[in-house]
Amino acid sequence: MKMSRETVNSTNEKRRTLLIVEDDPALQKQMRWAFDACDTVVADDRERAINQLRKHEPAVVTMDLGLPPAPDDVSEGFKLLKEILALSPDTKVIVLTGQHDRENAVKAVGMGAYDFFAKPFEPELLNLTIDRAFRMHDLQKENARLSALEGSPLSGLLTRDPGMLKICRTIEKIASASVTVALLGESGTGKEILARGLHALSSRARERFVAINCAAIPDALLESELFGYEKGAFTGAVKQTLGKIETAHGGTLFLDEIGDLPMSLQAKLLRFLQERRIERIGGREEIPVDVRIVCATHRDLKAQIQAGEFREDLYYRLAEIVIEIPPLRDREGDATLLAHAFAQRFARDNARRTPMLSDEALSAIEAHGWPGNVRELENCMKRAVIMADGDCITAADLGLKAPAEDLEHLNLRAVREEAERNAVLKVIARTNGNIARAAEILGISRPSLYDLLGRFGLKKENVA
Repeated sequence: MKMSRETVNSTNEKRRTLLIVEDDPALQKQMRWAFDACDTVVADDRERAINQLRKHEPAVVTMDLGLPPAPDDVSEGFKLLKEILALSPDTKVIVLTGQHDRENAVKAVGMGAYDFFAKPFEPELLNLTIDRAFRMHDLQKENARLSALEGSPLSGLLTRDPGMLKICRTIEKIASASVTVALLGESGTGKEILARGLHALSSRARERFVAINCAAIPDALLESELFGYEKGAFTGAVKQTLGKIETAHGGTLFLDEIGDLPMSLQAKLLRFLQERRIERIGGREEIPVDVRIVCATHRDLKAQIQAGEFREDLYYRLAEIVIEIPPLRDREGDATLLAHAFAQRFARDNARRTPMLSDEALSAIEAHGWPGNVRELENCMKRAVIMADGDCITAADLGLKAPAEDLEHLNLRAVREEAERNAVLKVIARTNGNIARAAEILGISRPSLYDLLGRFGLKKENVA
């Protein structure tokens, strides 16, 4: 029976390219047969895998962490995973690991892998995961197209700081992975914005995002808020009420300030995370709940564990992926960037012209430590926009002390010379005065280094 050209084209369009990275020829053949719905290409080591990736640009890759030269050494697999994600960040990588190698599997997911499977695997189950990965790849491509028009789920996080931008990329990478995420950082650093972005980028985006602040609810009420209760469970329980965990079924539960969760509830939360089932207060029925857990806290959980205030086993259940968010004072240039954005927003909200920030005000913003982070800056700018006389915000309007330094004292040549001097001194000290080695580290010639030593008043004999 002959097929028309239109039918052939339609069939080819539906077939997807799957790259299988596996050094066992028998298993390689078995996988090609099992996943014949795809156009499969294979590789048995890191170099061939990268060549196949460049040539075929597959949307999905399955790879064994144990690759030659040493099959039991996962470092080669991690190196390949890193290279795949660097060359093609949108590629969905499904990692195959040993039966009891969950630690490396979670590490791979943390690096950006889509999912993991333990060997030996059921071909039917892995096939479902591959199909889901292809659909996720298509969905994210469509989301990227729409985001270009409507803005990203993380667009509420305004930053130019490299560290924060890296965190945003991490959130995008792990959004589709079924791991619990802990967001650690000071109050006001944007933990809830990141949690909502994580939910919006995940496959659960159409379901509910439910947030609960563990520090804002009295201990006596927190259990019923989390787990719900049956009618008549206690005085005042006049009807059956679902808890936050059950309400978030299918979606994401955000446990804010998890470090304030009382010890009496930590054991019950741990049991839920292990069993994924809850019992309402006053109930006897175990209720299965499918929910992704994202938690956040400003507290040092490891210090709390040492002090006996937080369960270590609960920490490791909650913190499969840990993201540490830097405070505003450590985000280079973000304070002034946010200040300008807040000035525009609050002027618009109050039907006023957007005020300018004076050089004195900007210097004060840069010099302030912002212990309350973005939330403190937001409140400060809102007050300043309302209280400022005229169209210019001063340091006094912000309630901040103007620093002595101002823009006129910032000379780029002086700043560059100071940086060069510090770098030369550090490397000379590190190399114990070895000019050849110091020049190599600094990336300059030996005559250039001697010129710098002369310019900075450092005698050659003192560093020889």
